[in-house]
Amino acid sequence: MVEPQKSYHSICRWTFNSGKGGFVPGDIRSQWSADKLSTADAIFLIKQKIVPRLPANIVLGFEVHFDAEVNDSNAEAVAAALVETGLFLAMITPGAHAHFAYGGIASLDPVERKSAEELGLRTVDITYGPLKKAWHPDPQLAPTLVLWNGSFGYDLASVAIRPMYQNLKESVASLCRYETEKDGQLYICFEPKPNEGHPAMLIPTVASALLFWRRLEEEFNIQRAKKGVNKEFGHSEMIGLDHVYDTVEELDNKSLLHMHLNSQGYNDGIILGGPGKFDIDHGTRVNGMNIAIAGLIQQANYSRWKGHDMQPRPYDNEDQAIDRVVRSILSWEACERAAAEINYRELINYLQNRETAKAEDIMRNALIEAQLAFNDMY
Repeated sequence: MVEPQKSYHSICRWTFNSGKGGFVPGDIRSQWSADKLSTADAIFLIKQKIVPRLPANIVLGFEVHFDAEVNDSNAEAVAAALVETGLFLAMITPGAHAHFAYGGIASLDPVERKSAEELGLRTVDITYGPLKKAWHPDPQLAPTLVLWNGSFGYDLASVAIRPMYQNLKESVASLCRYETEKDGQLYICFEPKPNEGHPAMLIPTVASALLFWRRLEEEFNIQRAKKGVNKEFGHSEMIGLDHVYDTVEELDNKSLLHMHLNSQGYNDGIILGGPGKFDIDHGTRVNGMNIAIAGLIQQANYSRWKGHDMQPRPYDNEDQAIDRVVRSILSWEACERAAAEINYRELINYLQNRETAKAEDIMRNALIEAQLAFNDMY
């Protein structure tokens, strides 16, 4: 019997929160409050509650923000927990949005910009420092340093947007040079988003990120190898973009280096959300678009981390929230299994002959097979 291929998923520290607060309870999962569940505790929780419910071929990674979730005071404990549990550091991101409200590394305020740049450098330092022991031994699975654009945005239409963009290019180029001097092993990615935490953002779409890296290569000689996109399904969905086509662009530019599998929910006919809604961060759904994306990345031999950037529902207790994570991972595995069984030659043949209804039948049957595969694994 052929052993199934390893499948690399990563789970985010920020999923394990006590509640969002605001318009919904902030203490619905009281056992996960900041004073009761440390980052190291969350790693052991994953090992105890989630790993036993997953197929044996799944390898788990872990994702964190610096300096809110991992920092100089707890990095050794976090690394030790990862090593002890057999999880790996899959992604780290500077939590600039928690500190900087006026553009971060793109800011026209030189004091804020300098502080934001220093946060990025410290993120690189801690990743190569105490967290290095928690990297996967395969260099192809080295962690991703994700730059989420939540801090570099604006709310005023003016000519100043251009110097902000130039600041962004110069700062990211400097960060890339710094990381190269460390050893150049990390994968550095933008995570595009059209809004939050500002009405307008620099790097709002996948195409924006691809163009940005090309400009960095042309203007600053930053090589595009290991530079690309953290594919965030929900951020494309929430403004009505086609994340299947996003995948084609990412693969065509060799820029798909990390993934955040989630859903705004509008495309399965069951869960509400979608274009014009806020960032809901449902877990992965079994749906046709995800099967199509799974097929695309299989054909491209994508074999890096697939992160689950998701939030429990505002009414979930701790057990229900854990179940959401399990369901998200198994849903993606089910989509991959169904995609692997599609007869693509037959599909293309139908489309060449304009028999689109028969092509739709193939994809709909794959959707049924995916749900059955989920049921079997769950």
